[in-house]
Amino acid sequence: MKRLIAFTLSGVVGGLIVLAGFVLFLDEKPTQAEQQFDNVFTRNVTHFEAPTTTMRTPVSFAEAAEKSTPAVVHIRARESEESARERMQQQRQRQNPFYRFFGPDDWFHGDFFGMDQFRGQRSPEFFQRRGTGSGVIVSSDGYVVTNNHVLRFADEITVTLNDNRTFEAELVGRDETTDLAVLKIEGSNLPTLEFADSDKSRVGDWVLAVGNPFDYLTSTITAGIISAKGRNLNIIDTEGSIESFIQTDAAVNPGNSGGALVDDSGRLLGINTAIATPTGVYAGYSFAIPINLAAKIIDDIIEYGYYRRVFLGITITEMSSSLANEIGVDVTSGVLIKEVEEESSAYLAGLESDDIIVSIDGRDIRNASEIQAIVGASRVGDILNVTVLRGGEVVTVAVPLRE
Repeated sequence: MKRLIAFTLSGVVGGLIVLAGFVLFLDEKPTQAEQQFDNVFTRNVTHFEAPTTTMRTPVSFAEAAEKSTPAVVHIRARESEESARERMQQQRQRQNPFYRFFGPDDWFHGDFFGMDQFRGQRSPEFFQRRGTGSGVIVSSDGYVVTNNHVLRFADEITVTLNDNRTFEAELVGRDETTDLAVLKIEGSNLPTLEFADSDKSRVGDWVLAVGNPFDYLTSTITAGIISAKGRNLNIIDTEGSIESFIQTDAAVNPGNSGGALVDDSGRLLGINTAIATPTGVYAGYSFAIPINLAAKIIDDIIEYGYYRRVFLGITITEMSSSLANEIGVDVTSGVLIKEVEEESSAYLAGLESDDIIVSIDGRDIRNASEIQAIVGASRVGDILNVTVLRGGEVVTVAVPLRE
């Protein structure tokens, strides 16, 4: 089951995957938030004595921090009063069948002869939803990327820079399948980050998680290493969602959602999105959208207003020992093509059912999320060289991609 989880504040049960941004459902003066969690994610920890070996670690992350913090911003998102009242009216209409006939302006405010009270129902109380998070300036003229879950409900958005300048922001576009959104502020000569090549990052590389979670904490920086790549957490509850996260042990706490994951040179490696936690705050694992995927989506949203996505047009299942035995092959890594959609990119290029995809453009394929990331970062007209096992032979098929 996939569920997109908005990170709010209340009580917590179990170990959890949560999105690392605040969503506050408050009136004018916030006092308390609520928490929503799903997708239990727990690990047992064994303590041991480390061997007395010499580790090569960076002397300092100061240069990377100095490069990255000016480009990471604080985002405040709010539902306007008009939108909140419209939502309340729709909620009343669902609860009260008389509301659709009498509307919000009748004598009883849609509650015909006080029937809500007679049935023991209470009219929903008015409140405006609010959220806070971080973002990254990706162009000197004011484009900012963040997570969609930080502001998915909002129509009033402000961006505060590291130097405390504040701007009203316009939503340029969003993509729910990857949990990314792009904003525009009216600025010039703004600080930006150089993009790294996230495909070349390796497990064990040092990284920094940079956020701007609160007005009174203009920046937070934590260090860690990449512990896995291509993680699929099943947290984006949208058809066709793409999840291929970089997993790190850099601490990411509430309000850091949409912030930057940078390498030890201060280059942008990913957009911090989620944490694994038993408590609601960071407890060991954080997850970022790779910048190679995010960059394609950002460019498309700026140019077209939406993510111009390409598709292979195949149904796949991941290889395993049991599946290999079932179909009579000795390959346990890769993905098996179960079905090829007619007139799709894969169909027209000559990929077939029962092909086992083992690499794309020279990159080994171990699971479905790796294919998602490669295809998701590709553009209309790009050609992918897909290497498959077919009838015991290795075949490479050039696949031109279509929208």
